[in-house]
Amino acid sequence: MIQRLGRNPIALGIIALLLLIVLGSTFSVVPETKQAVIVRFGETNRVVNRYQPGAAFGDTGAGLIARIPFMEEIVWIDKRILSVTMEQQQVLSTDQLRLQVDAFARYRIVNPVQMYISAKSEENVENQLRPILGSALRNELGKRPFAALLSPERGRVMDNIQTALNRVARQYGAEIVDVRIKRADLPEGTPLQSAFERMKTARQQEARSIKAQGAKQAQIIRAQADAEASNTYAQAFNKDPDFYDFYRAMQSYYTTFVDDGTGVEKGRSSIVLSPNNSYLKEFRGGQ
Repeated sequence: MIQRLGRNPIALGIIALLLLIVLGSTFSVVPETKQAVIVRFGETNRVVNRYQPGAAFGDTGAGLIARIPFMEEIVWIDKRILSVTMEQQQVLSTDQLRLQVDAFARYRIVNPVQMYISAKSEENVENQLRPILGSALRNELGKRPFAALLSPERGRVMDNIQTALNRVARQYGAEIVDVRIKRADLPEGTPLQSAFERMKTARQQEARSIKAQGAKQAQIIRAQADAEASNTYAQAFNKDPDFYDFYRAMQSYYTTFVDDGTGVEKGRSSIVLSPNNSYLKEFRGGQ
């Protein structure tokens, strides 16, 4: 038989080709980045290299596998994080601003059997998630003013969108990892300028309100401080009424002869009074 085959190279080539086909249909290499769903006669039989949260690299079954040739086929499903990009959407905020929004979501296939049964391919999963992402985005942003996207509230918006999208993703064996808004802008032209003016006016009103509150608090603090100072002065001067009279007289002399209240000292001043005038009693030793 072998000698006969050796004399017939064509037959030998055909046999070698058939062996290669059988070997190729029997053995496959599962890469670390893929999950292999083994399908037998249209029914899922097993999964090789399934995604496992927290599993170490190389410990999930990737490598050489065997299957029944011509009876089992392999459906490859990506194990990595995938992305679904939403086309630009127009969203109306609660302050009646039309926003042009671009967003995307990242997801991972965590149940490949469920994904194969419900969607057959990753492309179908993406096509199912894209409109849901747009709907969840419009629903959440439509509840909030434009300024919410510029505040810490933006994180809560993203969490709500991710939760809504996850409810749908689970039906296709997927898990939403993250949702992000790439940009949220007002349309160019008059709507944009009008929004800027409204925002500017609102900030100016807020600034005036804060300034008024600050002035009110300052007046209260000054009044309390003046009252405490007066009380302190009164307690101090009551301990020595003669010193208080002397101190007040010195302040009056300084204002009359030296300082006119402008902060600039006078030159030489003259005053004509009777020596017995009570205003000058401190010059006579308080007599």
